[in-house]
Amino acid sequence: MTFARSVWTFVLCLVASAVFAQSPAERLSKLFDDEWEYTLREAPTFASHLGDKRFGDRWPDVSLAAIVRRHEHQREVLKQLDGFDETRLESAERLNYLLFRRQIEVDVEEFQFNWHLVPLDHRNGIQDESSVGDGLSFTTVKDYEDWLTRLRTFPAYVDQTIAVMRAGIGAKMVQPKIVMQRLPAQLKKQIVEDPTTSPYYKPFKTVSPEIAPADRDRLQREAQAAIREQLVPAYRKFLGFFEREYFPACLSQTGASRLPNGQAFYAFLAQKHTTTTLTPQQIHNIGLAEVKRIRAEMERVKDQVGFQGTLSEFFEHLRTAPQYRYTDANDLLTAYQAFSKRVDPQLPKLFKKLPRIPYGVEAIPEHMAPDTTTAYYRPPAADGTRAGTYFVNLYKPEKRPKYEIAALSLHEAVPGHHLQIALATELEH
Repeated sequence: MTFARSVWTFVLCLVASAVFAQSPAERLSKLFDDEWEYTLREAPTFASHLGDKRFGDRWPDVSLAAIVRRHEHQREVLKQLDGFDETRLESAERLNYLLFRRQIEVDVEEFQFNWHLVPLDHRNGIQDESSVGDGLSFTTVKDYEDWLTRLRTFPAYVDQTIAVMRAGIGAKMVQPKIVMQRLPAQLKKQIVEDPTTSPYYKPFKTVSPEIAPADRDRLQREAQAAIREQLVPAYRKFLGFFEREYFPACLSQTGASRLPNGQAFYAFLAQKHTTTTLTPQQIHNIGLAEVKRIRAEMERVKDQVGFQGTLSEFFEHLRTAPQYRYTDANDLLTAYQAFSKRVDPQLPKLFKKLPRIPYGVEAIPEHMAPDTTTAYYRPPAADGTRAGTYFVNLYKPEKRPKYEIAALSLHEAVPGHHLQIALATELEH
């Protein structure tokens, strides 16, 4: 026993010596690598989104116990970060350290406000997890079988989500009714009689030609059965919970101040999203000054185009005049695509480094278009198997002005999010 204890003491000393022999940069790099791997395990749909297929057969664990466990993990990471002297890090390493530390600190601080008890809104949540499949590549039998496993385990994912939302009701951490009133229609789109019309069945409609016909037929049969027997009943259950319990408990008024400890929560969010120490009132004052400045600019624009009338009348003209609208969704999509491709050849004149991976312009899926934003960007897969995608909303094209195309495209695609995120994805780590 004494000999064994001596051996273990020696081994531990060797390990400790190896750890202390590492430079601060090496230790920090290892911490980043470990935390990245942890993130991928804990967020399997995020991993799938990046092109990492190791966790493609599972949904995230969103149980209350898992939420608490992840919070405790982040607190431990902060303790590890305390062990670094940032002054001993090189410039790039120090920047990475500070950015990572801020992210963890913000997440840890936010936990006290119980926002984790609000797992969905009208744009994001369990009502649209089919979008996960839209970003996946299906080339092998295992790819399809992993998606099948996700379909079959969806009821457990729903049960966890319901449990969290019930806890939110108990803590009075809920969304406003005006936000959540769109949910029933979204959920009902997932409750289909014919499984082949489900958005979750989309990967099985055009099975990869690399899949043998016998496997293709089996996978399609099993997918239809999983949608009919597991997925649709789970959505029915969630819809019933939402209509009977959750929506009646939602807030009649908007604003974080309506929530428990809401004023402090709102002040925290202001600092989180602006990365400043400005108060909400200071930010509001900046907004008022900007509105005044922009109105003055619009007065000049009105005069430049020769509009006869007040500024309010000019705004109404821009909102309603038919020449600023497309009546056909395909024409609107073509206009977005054409503008983006006109921008592309201008980029080398302004940027020395451009991403290797391209991007495309596509329509937002029809089942989500009525309830989402005008446009958004989906990053490319980290392994290069999927390009970046600039999604545009074609729902009611007559309501979407042509003059938004330029600003949205420059922001969401190039040189906006595509350059920002695609270049970050291509960084050597």
